[in-house]
Amino acid sequence: MRIDLNKMLFTIGPEEHDPDTIKAILQQHQEVRFVSLTGVDLANHSTDEKIPVNTFLEDLEKVLKEGVQTDGSSVALPIIAALSDARVDILPDMSVNWYVEYNYGNIDYETSLPVGTLRIPSFLRHNNEKFVGSREFNNKCTQSFKEGVMETLKAHPEVFKYIDGVDSPDEIESLDLTSATELEFWVKTPDDKADRAQLFTSQELKEQYWKRTVGPVGTALEDTLIILDKYGFGVEMGHKEVGGIRAKMGNSGNYDHIMEQLEIDWKYASPIQACDNEAQVKHIVRDVFRANNLEVTFLAKPMDGVAGNGEHTHLGMTAKLKDGRRVNLFVPRDKENEYMSPVGFGALMGLLRNYEILNPFVSATHDAFARLKPGYEAPVCVVTSLGRSAKEPSRNRTVLAGLVRDMNNPLATRFEMRSPNPHSNTYLLTGAAYMLMLDGIKAALDAGKTPKELEASISKKAGEEDFYLEKDRQYRSEENVFDFYSAEERERLFGKAPATVWENFKALDEHPEMLEKITQGDPVMELIVKSFREQLTTKWYTELHDRLIPNTMDFVRSCSRKHNETEATDYDIMNWRRVDNLRRSLGKDHLESMSLLTRTKIAIDEENFDLVSELEIEIQKKTEELRELYTTYTKNLF
Repeated sequence: MRIDLNKMLFTIGPEEHDPDTIKAILQQHQEVRFVSLTGVDLANHSTDEKIPVNTFLEDLEKVLKEGVQTDGSSVALPIIAALSDARVDILPDMSVNWYVEYNYGNIDYETSLPVGTLRIPSFLRHNNEKFVGSREFNNKCTQSFKEGVMETLKAHPEVFKYIDGVDSPDEIESLDLTSATELEFWVKTPDDKADRAQLFTSQELKEQYWKRTVGPVGTALEDTLIILDKYGFGVEMGHKEVGGIRAKMGNSGNYDHIMEQLEIDWKYASPIQACDNEAQVKHIVRDVFRANNLEVTFLAKPMDGVAGNGEHTHLGMTAKLKDGRRVNLFVPRDKENEYMSPVGFGALMGLLRNYEILNPFVSATHDAFARLKPGYEAPVCVVTSLGRSAKEPSRNRTVLAGLVRDMNNPLATRFEMRSPNPHSNTYLLTGAAYMLMLDGIKAALDAGKTPKELEASISKKAGEEDFYLEKDRQYRSEENVFDFYSAEERERLFGKAPATVWENFKALDEHPEMLEKITQGDPVMELIVKSFREQLTTKWYTELHDRLIPNTMDFVRSCSRKHNETEATDYDIMNWRRVDNLRRSLGKDHLESMSLLTRTKIAIDEENFDLVSELEIEIQKKTEELRELYTTYTKNLF
């Protein structure tokens, strides 16, 4: 049955959030049967408490003012909301778009339209006093950033001789932050298994990128883009990504073997609106693709050995002037010879100089670290690219954070962070990123540096002193960092990247001065960071203990002997012995010694997390070695 999308309600904007308008809109759209206030906890989970729309309208003014209560101990707010102190209120955010989410598998019999739920992005408040959660963190950070930038600009009005389009801080009415994400995801038919060799070959031959979508993938992608456009997300494009293999049609006439990677991009918004948009887009993608009998995964690395899912995150800033014009404060007056204004250089330097403290908010899962491997366009080096000249914008895809410029559109100048993935908590990482950008802006303006001096600073070689950047690090490269530098050179020049979630979170202890640049000494912000760390650390070791180790053991058992003695060659026997030795090292216990997997479980039970982290790295190495050896072994058998 075809559905008339034009009869459906998709978005209620901030200008329509007064009680009378809300009532009128919902009364016109009888297919909207439920309302859900959606807060976001520190594990990036959205609450979803469905309220019948009539109940919502009866208590409308009270709900808009006081929200609804939930059990805070059942969501990811450790340290903050315990069983004995679990009251958390969910309060509507009146400043952002509200969305209607439709259940396309449940048609309302009165309207012949899918049943809709009005999802209202909301704040979380603990004990009627502290605002906590992911949206709250983002909101505080971005407000502090704007206030801090304006104070710094007023303290250093001389900087305006280097900024295009504005001469004085007195001309600025307000600052607007802009953010956007690019969503990558894998899609497949439900029962298909990955053939790593085929997927890797297809990726190396570049057989999939931007190719034509066919069958149910094409239908689902088109349906998704049409529906996203109804929400006003400003869809820019949807296309195939590098991963996947060609879809196959079975004897039934249906495409029954699908495994492809896609990307969808949409327009920028304010940071908190961009995060809300991203969450809603993911819901829609899942729903529409499932309606087409396809599974979707947003995991950072669904399959070892082939492309993972990135979510490049864009960060920008403009100023609205009192005369109505809008200017980008990152853009220099001399655009032909300079890359950025001091504000832009400072912001980028703040990201790079303090990235160790931002990374915990970007990569907080096993899956995230599985993606961050050299050779898959996933950045592992804290380095930037500006372009080989001010007239040649960079397209270096191997760096952590790149400068994006369009000589014909100054408002488009921004930074692209390439390290996030679809499971990164975008609320936390964008909020923290802006605060670190503020630190760099203050340093650059306080030092009174010109654009040329700042270009020299960010382009310095390792060993050279700098007013802000670390002496022994290099921060800029226009080369492919994976080809141009050896692994040893990358580590020496750009810093050693953490290999596990535990290593990553230790930065919060090792760099308290950096962390304070984000929290600004605010006790609630510090509490949110502690709660986030507690939640994701618990997730790290629990998943390792109860999922990854059992799954690895299943894989070890699956690597069984395939040859018989009469047909085996000496080459087969040699390979099997190497395979079996690895199997036993990983999973076979003895009275006098425990296997690697068992030792890891014991270390987790004893909460020796430094050892757990070391053993996790060893498991990863030996598992990959076993995978490669077993493939070599089985390929020689008839």
